[in-house]
Amino acid sequence: MSGEAAGEFDAAGAVKRLLREARTGALATLEADGHPYASLVQVATLPDGSPVLLLSGLARHTSNLKGDPRVSLMLDERRLGDELQGSRVSLKGRIATAPDQELARRRFLARHPDATGFAGFRDFAFYAITLESAHLVAGFGRILDLDAEEFLTALDGADELIAAEESAIAHMNADHADAIALYATALLGAPSGAWRLTGLDPEGCDLMSGELARRLDFGRRVASGAELRAVLVELATRARQTAA
Repeated sequence: MSGEAAGEFDAAGAVKRLLREARTGALATLEADGHPYASLVQVATLPDGSPVLLLSGLARHTSNLKGDPRVSLMLDERRLGDELQGSRVSLKGRIATAPDQELARRRFLARHPDATGFAGFRDFAFYAITLESAHLVAGFGRILDLDAEEFLTALDGADELIAAEESAIAHMNADHADAIALYATALLGAPSGAWRLTGLDPEGCDLMSGELARRLDFGRRVASGAELRAVLVELATRARQTAA
């Protein structure tokens, strides 16, 4: 990590949050003449936090990336008022079609259900960015560069959890909507709404209500179904106590 001194500021945590909560970003690709081309794209993440995008083969950015896979993706906090006071991150990496299209589809459409129709078109495919680094701007004295391994979520030993993600999300959304709502309102201070889980990984879970996305960290790493159940129960208990 390099950049200005930031004291106890958790730069990696800030990048993780931006990755997990962003719904759109600015994708910069390289044209054949070397000039950058920026476009607005919808964004979701794979379990390790890598960005996943749904792109049309007819789009200019897709044509560009076929010639040069190097891309940059900018995400921001979308803070109301003075926009430049919010955190933003410029991510650098290389893009390619996601190796597991079904996993990419499930996680992307959980974040963007409005894209379901496009996902069925033959000229659309899911792309994943293999990240190399991030440049974070999070306010005065909080401008830092990080390597990807500093902010991506390690999946080593978490195969059981990743395999159980889809069924665990379906169960929580169907049977424990009250607990999910308390995760958002009592633990994260989010407004009331129709909150649902959209993603689970070893470090936390992703919540959504309408257009609003929030990230809830577990506070410890989980790698199995049993560990996941335990931490979700603990969070529900803490949320009820906080709300009481």
